[in-house]
Amino acid sequence: MALRAEDVFRPGSFPEHTYISRKSAVSNLSYEFRLMQAIKVSGFLTSLVGPSKMGKTILCEKVIGFEHIIEISGADFNEDTDFWKLVSAKAGLSYEGQFASEKVISSTNDKYTKKEIFSLTKDKIIDYYKNEELVLVIDDFHYAPKEKRMQIAQQLKDAIRRGFKAIVVSLPHRADEAIRQNADLSGRLSLINMEAWKVQDLKEIAKLGFSKLNIPIEESVAEKIAVESLSSPQLMQYICLNICTILEMMEGEHIQIGQEILETAYRYTTANFEYGDVILLMKKGPNTRGKSRNVFQTKDGKKCDIYALIIKSIAENPPIMRLEFEDIKERIYSLIAEGDEKPKPQALKENLIKLQELLHGREDIFKVLDWKEGVLYILDPLFLFYLRWGGGSE
Repeated sequence: MALRAEDVFRPGSFPEHTYISRKSAVSNLSYEFRLMQAIKVSGFLTSLVGPSKMGKTILCEKVIGFEHIIEISGADFNEDTDFWKLVSAKAGLSYEGQFASEKVISSTNDKYTKKEIFSLTKDKIIDYYKNEELVLVIDDFHYAPKEKRMQIAQQLKDAIRRGFKAIVVSLPHRADEAIRQNADLSGRLSLINMEAWKVQDLKEIAKLGFSKLNIPIEESVAEKIAVESLSSPQLMQYICLNICTILEMMEGEHIQIGQEILETAYRYTTANFEYGDVILLMKKGPNTRGKSRNVFQTKDGKKCDIYALIIKSIAENPPIMRLEFEDIKERIYSLIAEGDEKPKPQALKENLIKLQELLHGREDIFKVLDWKEGVLYILDPLFLFYLRWGGGSE
């Protein structure tokens, strides 16, 4: 049976037909080999660090297999979460409950029911994981509260000595200090740093997928899609799938994949991204307590305050996930009309701090930026893509 576009390009699940294996530039070993090697080492915890939407979970699925992964998120934890209760529940185990036992008294033949409460021990949970060859994958470890991360590290330290297998997944600039800088885990860590996808690697997804669908695509077009995908294989899959949808709507026409189709596909891709409220909050900015903000005249004739300028600067070409302060400043200055006053560098830095505090005080979807040590990190490539093609920066 002929393959369909949705079989080939799969942004939300394992891409069976367009899986691309990559090698680490440092070791020249494939990430599949690195991860397989790591989980085979008894008594070691694996720390997998890489940018968001870069295929860390897909890598785990490829190496470990769906049936052997138990996945939890750092966002599943709050200060009061019982680590082992959550770990058992995710594996389908009843951590605690009660059972009834029936007993017959021989002399009278009477029956009575006795109810007893049970609670699984940590040892039994560890044994279950070992017997079923399960691997715990803690994704987005950085979302767990700081104190909780330290507690989890302590629980894992003891568990891995007993043969429990676990992988902690985190972002590079918010690396899992509770894991990597834990003296008790020193010498018991398998460290894997996943590098961002290069344009050349992302191009292979398009070339391989369109080839399987017998759709011609030029090298230059595959490269344009790869650049807009912002180092994210998930976004690359999504855009390619929408290109196929557009081509299906034009059935019977022999049309090349040109710039118009690409831009239409980009806009279609943003349709299911829920970042509208995030951008509205960013534009509104923190409460000014009755004070008016400075307004700047832009080269396109609009008037923008500092927060609108920050949003516009992030969306500018070329699309970049990591911006040094000088890059942000130059982008903002280039947006302001000649002769108009420009914001002072210190004021810019203060507003970036306020913007981060505003976003990080909300739900996880709002945590799209991180301002740290003079660098603005875009945490979510889908958010930046939405800014560029969903009209969010206008």
